[in-house]
Formats: sequence, structure tokens, C-alpha cells
Amino acid sequence: MWPDPVAFEIFGRPVYWYGILIATGVLIGIYLAMGYARRLKFDPEMILDFALLAIPFAIVGARLYYVAFQWDIYKDNPIDIFKIWEGGLAIYGAVIGGIVAAMIFSRWRKVNFWDLVDIVSPSLILGQAIGRWGNFFNQEAYGRLVTDKAWQWFPFAVYIEAKREWHMATFFYESMWNLLVFIFLMYYRKRRKRPGDIFLLYLLLYSCGRIVIEGLRTDSLYWGPFRVSQLLAGLLIAFSIIMLVVRRKRVELAPEQGALSGGDGELAQLDKNEEEHKEEGNHKEEGNKDIKEEDSLQDTKQEHGSDGSETVNQ
Repeated sequence: MWPDPVAFEIFGRPVYWYGILIATGVLIGIYLAMGYARRLKFDPEMILDFALLAIPFAIVGARLYYVAFQWDIYKDNPIDIFKIWEGGLAIYGAVIGGIVAAMIFSRWRKVNFWDLVDIVSPSLILGQAIGRWGNFFNQEAYGRLVTDKAWQWFPFAVYIEAKREWHMATFFYESMWNLLVFIFLMYYRKRRKRPGDIFLLYLLLYSCGRIVIEGLRTDSLYWGPFRVSQLLAGLLIAFSIIMLVVRRKRVELAPEQGALSGGDGELAQLDKNEEEHKEEGNHKEEGNKDIKEEDSLQDTKQEHGSDGSETVNQ
């Protein structure tokens, strides 16, 4: 017997394991993000304020993303769009909604956008790793049919009761990949060189796993003949690589180019001040040289007299 997707009931209303796992991931993520915000000298309470904005944006984004690519299901009954308890959320939509929330919040609270998304990225990927186990209880997000009995075992495959078949446990593959990405980001954040690097690495690494695992699933959203998540993952891989390379080269070239904003501008100004001090020093040396030559001439005149004849001291 497969585990019941309903954990318990409150006043006759079912509480699903999926929701419990998502909420658990959010709470753990907030705790981790507050700790990292404190390490970066930000007010940790800022993360609570951001969560109040980001969570609704993520839910709306996840729903709109799903509905946009399943419009045929909802076009005749638009009211069903609001029935999110019946399923139909897409993680990429949640990520997009969260990014929009981060843009708004960073402008509102005058916080650097790249610092903010760096702080929350490890929490986000951990929440994804935990949340994927909700698919285990709901028996969804599985992959291709497994007919070879030698491979009909969990976690390689999962038995789907509704179909009475074994399918690839793609939800488990993605959960484990996300967990590995989380461990790497937690390791890397102590070695961060530029704000934004953690977030870009999150986009890159998560998308690398998703583009492969999505190809094994049987419930993908399609845009024509293409799987939407694979297309988006490919775009994010290209975007994150380009951004990482460009930002790194910009920092390397900044000291040579000078006249840049922020810290690089300060370096350029220091170089300019140093040159001015050198020029001032050269002028002082030339002035001292002229004084020494004038003093030497006066001594010569005293020795020879005003008419040029040699004087004798008696």
C-alpha cells in the first residue's frame, strides 16, 4: 500500500504531505538565509520581510507558468485557475516570481540585488530538494516506463498504483541533484568573490540537472515539439555562463582601464593622486636645486669680491 498523500485532517479539511514538505523547506530556508545575511552584515529580519513578499510572488508565478502552457485545460473554465489545491504548479515559475520579488524588494529596501539573491539561493535549492518528496506521496513527476524487473526497485524506479506500472523515479533524481547543488553552494559561499556569483551558480547547476532529468519525465509541459523546462534550462545555462565570464573579465580589466565606478573608481583616483604627489615632489626638487645653485654662486662672489679679484682673510 502506497503512503497516503494526506498526512492528517483539521476540522475535516485534509492536510497533504506535499504542503507540509514545502512549508518545512521554506522554514529551514528562512533560518539559513537569516544566518548568512547576518554574516554579510545585513539585518537578518530583512529576510522575514522578503519572504512575506517572495512567497506570494512565487506561488503566483508557479501557477501562471503552469496555466500558460496548459491553457487548453483552463480556457473553458477560467475559474479553475485559482484552484491551486488541485495541483498544477511549476518550479521555474516560482523561481521567476521570486526573482521579480527580489527586484522589487531590493529597490524598496535599498539592498543590493545580487547580495539578496546570493543570500537566498542555497535556501531555494534546499527547498526544492525537500519539496520534490511531495511528488513521492502524490505519485507524480515520474519518468519513463521500466519493464525490466531487474530495475524495478526504489530509488531507481517507483511503482505507480494508478497505472500498476514501474516508472523511473525522476523526482528522486532531481531531489538528490538539488541536494548536491545545495552542499556545493554552502561550501562556495564562504569563498564568494563577487556578489551574484552564488545565484548564477545556482541557475547554472540546477539547470544542468534539470535539462537532463526533464528528458526522462512523462509529464513535461510542451511548447510545440519542445519541452518548456528544457528550453528554459538551456537559456539559463547560457545566461549564467556568459554572466560569470563577463563579470570576471570586467573585474580583471578594471584596474587597467581605470575610471570605473565604485571601488575601481577609487583606485583610479588614488593613482591620480599619486601622480600629482610625484609631480609636486619633482617641482620641489627642482626648486631646491635652483636654491642650491644660487647659494653656491653667492659663496663664489664672496670669495672673489664684487669685482672678481681674490680676497685674503688676515
